[in-house]
Amino acid sequence: MKRVTLLLIVSLLPFAACAQIALGAAQPHEYVPLLQGKRVGVTANHTSLVDGVHLVDVLLRNGVNVVRIYAPEHGFRGTADAGDLLSSSKDEATGLDIVSLYGKNHKPTPGHLQGIDCMLFDMQDVGLRFFTYLSTLHYVMEACAEQGIPVVVLDRPNPNGHYVDGPILEPEHRSFVGLHPIPVVHGMTLGELAGMINGERWLANGLQCTLTVIPCTGYTHHSRYALPVKPSPNLPNMQAVYLYASLCFFEGTAVSLGRGTAFPFQVFGHPDFKDVYRFSFTPEAVAGAANPPLKGRTCYGVDLRRFPQAPLLGEGRIRLEWLLDAYRYFPSKDKFFLPYFATLWGTARVGRLIARGATEAEIRASWAADVAAFKAQRAKYLLYGE
Repeated sequence: MKRVTLLLIVSLLPFAACAQIALGAAQPHEYVPLLQGKRVGVTANHTSLVDGVHLVDVLLRNGVNVVRIYAPEHGFRGTADAGDLLSSSKDEATGLDIVSLYGKNHKPTPGHLQGIDCMLFDMQDVGLRFFTYLSTLHYVMEACAEQGIPVVVLDRPNPNGHYVDGPILEPEHRSFVGLHPIPVVHGMTLGELAGMINGERWLANGLQCTLTVIPCTGYTHHSRYALPVKPSPNLPNMQAVYLYASLCFFEGTAVSLGRGTAFPFQVFGHPDFKDVYRFSFTPEAVAGAANPPLKGRTCYGVDLRRFPQAPLLGEGRIRLEWLLDAYRYFPSKDKFFLPYFATLWGTARVGRLIARGATEAEIRASWAADVAAFKAQRAKYLLYGE
């Protein structure tokens, strides 16, 4: 199997069984030879597993000289709350130093990279622009490009890789939850995005890093891939992963999406919906959500835990009906949107349309040209069939 930089394959395949897919990390014969005799940094977290064994352990068993670990949001073991600022530490299992890339620094400093000959990157993404592992990849690539350190990305499937949807990020809304001019749902793996970041010269000063991507085998963008571990504390199952694109926008409103319950990103509700909905839940402090919105208050809303997955997988769109219903029923319209709403969408346009009473079709039409242009742009960076 050849290591791939850029390849376009087009096909119209139905959803395939995930058992046929081999992850980039599950092919050490492809990447270990690239690391022999080098001092290696590893950007990884709890999702960086190879048949249940952590990538760092796989590397050490193969004689790779791992000298430092770099960890994203939620930390190396994946237990920190969303948004928690993390300090650097040491991995108890290996004794290796861990540099936090979700604390004082989102980008490794020259000091953090001192003594590194090569950077290995391996994390499980979920295919949404605001999931911050993509931003971590960007800053790792940028820092390594500045120091002349090559980057090897071990690719993993995108569980939401079967569609593209949402507006393109506007420059004024650029943040750590959105660095690139891409739609909310981009339909690309991190390996493909790494190639796009390089090819479009999105790194600072138009830099490009020396990049190698070890692609998955047996994967297309129509493959159905069930994640073996939850990618973050508040995405506990595939139902949450599939609903994430539609429900995450509640983070930018006064409405709860279930943080502080056993089913985050699978419900939404608010105390003021008592006369509208019968289903109720009460957010409390739990692991991964120490201080959730509306903590201790009974919220009434919609339970989507049993919403059929077939339309989520088959229709390929951000579902706006839940957000529009919540706005319609919310009594204090001027208090519904938070500033973070525009940050998540990457534009203030969607909030203005909702406030104006636009229909779902009208809102979707506002970004249709964005999606079409992006699909044409991304085509040359795809490593897998569509």
